[in-house]
Amino acid sequence: MRRKTGIITTLAIGVFLAGCSGNEADSQEKAGLLSDGVLTVGVTTGPHEDIVNEIKKLAAEDGLEIEVVSFSDFVQPNTALADKEVDINSFQTGPFLETVIEESGYDLAKIAPTISIPMGIYSEVYDDVSEIKEGDTIGIPNSPTQEGRALQLFEEAELITLPEGSGQEVTISDIVENPLNLEFITSEAAQLPAQLQDLGAAGINSNFALDAGLNPEESGIFMENVDNLEQANFIVSRTEDKDDEAVAQFVEYYQTDEIKQFIEEEFKGALVPAW
Repeated sequence: MRRKTGIITTLAIGVFLAGCSGNEADSQEKAGLLSDGVLTVGVTTGPHEDIVNEIKKLAAEDGLEIEVVSFSDFVQPNTALADKEVDINSFQTGPFLETVIEESGYDLAKIAPTISIPMGIYSEVYDDVSEIKEGDTIGIPNSPTQEGRALQLFEEAELITLPEGSGQEVTISDIVENPLNLEFITSEAAQLPAQLQDLGAAGINSNFALDAGLNPEESGIFMENVDNLEQANFIVSRTEDKDDEAVAQFVEYYQTDEIKQFIEEEFKGALVPAW
């Protein structure tokens, strides 16, 4: 057990004193993100939502109210955070965040690692990547960094070769060698499981695989190595709020033994604690 309640106590006292003062501006200054008494967390539907709902239960025992706001894509959670519609979010990898910041100019900060969600190669036709045939159509995600991540996965499976030293910025046009003449097509990451019946194989994130009823341990024919922290997902805040006590408290709740046990029992290796 690693739960701590000191920050909650401090915040509760701060809110109480601010309320007694009757000065709304003073209340916001003292309470930070908890000026309204609620920490609002943006997530994508699926595992991220499930985990934060567990954190919500733990926090409620100590008097911290968490509101979970779910989104169905990878764009809205950061837009909502930048627009102050949510206080923090939890759904994305570090490289994905960096790309979003570069393209959007959002002033967001990476706070702490949460989970790693391995990407896998899935197929309804083959039981092993070595069975993939010449000319097969391969589906990969079309979102920033995830296209490159999927291509790196297929390179790791020894199906293609990418430029030496390349990272997740690579795209289909960067493939150096493709001995099987595989036809790579991009699609919305969440749609790939439904499209799998029309593909030779696809690179699918485990959260979307789980949502579609695919068990990564049983259905994945090649899985990504998640030892690299670069692939971890992170809690993210606005830069101006990165030192807010409520953000630190949320990290503490997330990185408890209770949540680690929940992840391990609920997702059975499809998601891996990254702290």
